[in-house]
Amino acid sequence: MTKSIFITGTSSGLGRHTALHFARQGWNVAATMRKPEQETELSKHERIRLLKLDVTDSAQARAATEAAIEAFGQIDVVVNNAGAGSYGPLEFAEEHTIDGQFAVNVRGPINVIRAFLPHFRERKGGRFINISSFMGVTTAVPTGSLYNMSKFALEGLIEGLYYELKPFNIDLHLVEPGGFKGNRFVEKVVFNTHPDIRDYDPLIDKVNALMMAGDESRLDDPQLIVDEIEALATGRNRRFRTLVGKTGRDLMAMRASMPIEDYLSTIAKSFA
Repeated sequence: MTKSIFITGTSSGLGRHTALHFARQGWNVAATMRKPEQETELSKHERIRLLKLDVTDSAQARAATEAAIEAFGQIDVVVNNAGAGSYGPLEFAEEHTIDGQFAVNVRGPINVIRAFLPHFRERKGGRFINISSFMGVTTAVPTGSLYNMSKFALEGLIEGLYYELKPFNIDLHLVEPGGFKGNRFVEKVVFNTHPDIRDYDPLIDKVNALMMAGDESRLDDPQLIVDEIEALATGRNRRFRTLVGKTGRDLMAMRASMPIEDYLSTIAKSFA
């Protein structure tokens, strides 16, 4: 029987790569995005069904879930990929930016998971693959407190859910990539700024210089991440957490090798 997968945030980047990969592997793909009417590439693939979904809208999450199940009969795997980033001093962040960071990266997966739980419970099985970040298990870049908060929260949410969903044979996984080629991360980030306060400028300048450097050779191939998602979707990989990419692995090894105070001090010194 043909397997079916539901993927959020497929208008670009990792979500698009993942949707196309699974369709080429013979899966039915429910590819969701906020504006499916503007999509021209995915709509051409016979195995891909485009669905409208803003993950921050719980009613849309339920509607997209119902539409995907109706289209394919059942959904076997859900990939919570949609995400957003906010950087800059917390002091400067607008209220809507703070709430929006949580709404997309944490409440979004909650909305999708809650929409699918009745389907998975009835089937006595299913799999949620949640795209986190190495910034969800460690900190590495100043002025990224809101983004870190959202990914740390996602990690805690999924780990906590493990216990209540295990009796229903519902699997939960976290994928923790770093930067990858073609993601256009800097273009999508919300930068919190203030026109008059200059106290943070030295730190902001160093972080912006790092982000703007944009050395693609140091970024991971997105196919590495897609391959890990496929391994989880098919059961070849059963790990709860999968860290992808050299940057994340190096940071985690560094953090594990020393007390947290020393780790924080080491990172801070690199931006001094």
